Amino acid sequence: MKPRIRPIVWQPPATPARARLPRSAVPMPRPVLHPTPGVGPEDVALAPDGAVYTGLADGRILRVRDEDVQVVADTGGRPLGIEVDADGTLVVCDSTRGLLRVHPDSGAIEDLVPAGTPIGGVALRLCNNAAIAADGTIWFSDSSARFDLAHWKADLIEHSGTGRLLRRDPDGTLTTVLTGLHFANGVALAADESFVAVAESGAYRLTRLWLTGPQTGQSDVLVDNLPGFPDNIARGTDGLIWIAMGSPRNRALDLLAARPPILRQLLWALPDRLLPQPADTVWVQAVDASGRTVHDLQTSTPGFSMVTGVRESSGTVWLGSLHSTAIAHFTLP
Repeated sequence: MKPRIRPIVWQPPATPARARLPRSAVPMPRPVLHPTPGVGPEDVALAPDGAVYTGLADGRILRVRDEDVQVVADTGGRPLGIEVDADGTLVVCDSTRGLLRVHPDSGAIEDLVPAGTPIGGVALRLCNNAAIAADGTIWFSDSSARFDLAHWKADLIEHSGTGRLLRRDPDGTLTTVLTGLHFANGVALAADESFVAVAESGAYRLTRLWLTGPQTGQSDVLVDNLPGFPDNIARGTDGLIWIAMGSPRNRALDLLAARPPILRQLLWALPDRLLPQPADTVWVQAVDASGRTVHDLQTSTPGFSMVTGVRESSGTVWLGSLHSTAIAHFTLP
């Protein structure tokens, strides 16, 4: 049974014309697909030795080296964001279990922040994505205090803004650093760690929290009015923040946002197959530390769509997808 929603009236910014275009002005090379033995390799993480890690909907964590695909662990939950730590272990955001540390060589799993752990008086509900600072601090997102992953669309439709950005210090101390986020999703640190950015899928923006300088502790908007729903974000070796654009903006959702809430309640009551669906597209963007768009690449590829994870390394861009049965890569044009 679907949970009930309590829609909040809001006025989305005017949809950019870019949202209506099926392809980017600069042609995006066709991604090369790497099949996975299961559905939903939502994120991708790159190890120094060239291995690519991803997690599937059934809980398995994979290590991919060329055509060799190995299962290195099984969380028994639903792994989303994955980060490779300095010691070679993986920090995994599992929507069912919470924040984990996975040892890929042994398959051992440690609970860093179990799901349900109170942080600032609110239980961790939907651990989604993370970024690891040089000193071992882990910044991670809790997408919604109201809905689990199975009902992520409910959070976007409701727009209640219960997402958070959280911090786990190396000694295990937990802190809530930002609240009121609209489906807090991807997390990335600036190259100089002067700020941490978090994607708000439900508000079409990246929010920035300053960590150094005169604005330390203050937040502002790094990128506003994106043409799509930003999902995971990650800093590349090029120093840019890469954005997985899950789907273009949805005209119906934007039109209903400022109208009486009952209309969105009626929409949510429809069978899932009748709800707005992600577009069949492959789309990533990259911005610099000022929020300026440096790359905007979009195409369509049979068998791969809804990009939810992205990593750039030395000109090669790797992609994950919530719904596909493959990860993918392409070389920057």
